[in-house]
Amino acid sequence: MADNTIGRERPEVYITPADLGRRVSVRRIVDIRDGRPVFADVVGVLTSWDNTLLKIVNRHDQLVEIKEETLVAAKAVPPAPVRRGHRAVAAHLAADPVDLQRIAARGWPGVETEPLGAWTMHAAAGFTSRANATVTGGASGLPLDEALARASAWFGTRGLPVLLQVLADDPLDAELAARGWTAERPALMQTAPLAPLVDDTAAAGVILAREPDAAWLSRYRRATDPARTEAALTVLRGGPSVWFATVPAPGGGSPAAIGRCVVDGRWAGFAAVEAAPEQRRRGLATAVMAALARAAADEGADLAYLQVEPDNEAAISLYARLGFATAYRYHYRRAID
Repeated sequence: MADNTIGRERPEVYITPADLGRRVSVRRIVDIRDGRPVFADVVGVLTSWDNTLLKIVNRHDQLVEIKEETLVAAKAVPPAPVRRGHRAVAAHLAADPVDLQRIAARGWPGVETEPLGAWTMHAAAGFTSRANATVTGGASGLPLDEALARASAWFGTRGLPVLLQVLADDPLDAELAARGWTAERPALMQTAPLAPLVDDTAAAGVILAREPDAAWLSRYRRATDPARTEAALTVLRGGPSVWFATVPAPGGGSPAAIGRCVVDGRWAGFAAVEAAPEQRRRGLATAVMAALARAAADEGADLAYLQVEPDNEAAISLYARLGFATAYRYHYRRAID
């Protein structure tokens, strides 16, 4: 174990778990040679601080894990400039589907999660399919029969159906289809460069907050079941760095529009973008996304993603105008009862 008191006459660690989602600069001890510490630095977004382990996503989109005991110095630093141009465009088009699945799962986590090899099982009292399914991608590390049996047992003890989120062209999808697992809830994962979404003029009048208040929740259509309110709030608040946007209604009451964004390294994930029926076609969804994009860009993000149902033509048209393109398709496979 490295002795992190070496060279630390005065502690210089000025970050805490409250800095999740912020860009930080960290120096830590990586080795001891001839009795002297060897230091290394990393600058990036603090995405996790759990059980004395810090996780930072650096500017190369690489995850760096740091043991708290090795910290020598750390501080929050200003956000990186919004990256524009061909590099951001190329990066969003080259996104790896499996990696993006995992990023999206972190941004919409279950109340409970448990790894199954490279898969992750999520449960949230039935609030949305995304928070109550096994996110596949990579290998479970087990024969498929055993992996499916473990997933079935895990969800069964929670009174939930067994759902697997699978990529449409994954060999696993074909195997599950051959076993009779039914397909449901198809979705498109779309990505875009973040910079074109940042529009401070369009965002004027949008209120940003770190928590969804009662007004925000009154507009959100998926959180209406009182039995699932607690689980819904846990999911909505979950993620490395979460923002909620609200456009107040002119006469008060339920907001004219809302939205949510979670920042995870260079990625900003948009969800829950909704406008009141009588307020549609006024550019409010664009305003909400512009305000959220500004918050994400200020934290160093430069890429955006969202999930949309393939038959939601109005939303797909809006997202296309904002620069989004389909990266891949996925759906859920449900076990036969």
